[in-house]
Amino acid sequence: MYDTYGFPVEITDEMAKERGFAVDLDGYKAAFEEHQSKSKAGSEGKFACGLADHKEATTALHTATHLLHAALKKVCSPDVNQKGSNITEERLRFDFNLPQPMTAEQIKAVEDLVNEVISKDIPVVMKELTLDEAKAEGFTGLFESKYGEVVKTYTIGDFSKEICGGPHVESTGKLGKFKIQKEQSCGSGIRRIKAVLE
Repeated sequence: MYDTYGFPVEITDEMAKERGFAVDLDGYKAAFEEHQSKSKAGSEGKFACGLADHKEATTALHTATHLLHAALKKVCSPDVNQKGSNITEERLRFDFNLPQPMTAEQIKAVEDLVNEVISKDIPVVMKELTLDEAKAEGFTGLFESKYGEVVKTYTIGDFSKEICGGPHVESTGKLGKFKIQKEQSCGSGIRRIKAVLE
């Protein structure tokens, strides 16, 4: 009896030969598939796109995080990336890398940009692609270790392109008005935005 711990068969076979053992390939394959299945189930349980639930209001705020992320890249720096999120039906919390606090002007510019996209009522388009295709087409990808071979991608006009597994509204016009309530530090080089839809 053995556990593969997710190692590729070549490594397991090589280690076994060094110790005078032979690998039962059928048994190995079954154990490896079981490991992958457990890993996937575990990651899906832990990572629900930061959503507390899939209620309508939560789904709207989740879609708004895509717009917020894209707006931060345009206003603050293209190097801004999501570092975490927590979304309930009342508010969104979005963590991202930025070495200094946002200025009042930047906060207003981000709000205005998000609300401009909302006002245009742009369709939110989902397409399934392989991870390589999604990268080649320029989709933003986060937490890559959780992705399978095929991923869901969400495009909002020419404004936002992200790999994501969470629920989304059909078009941006369903979001209402986006308002940033607070921008603060939550660690070295990490900022946190709390925002609502009114």
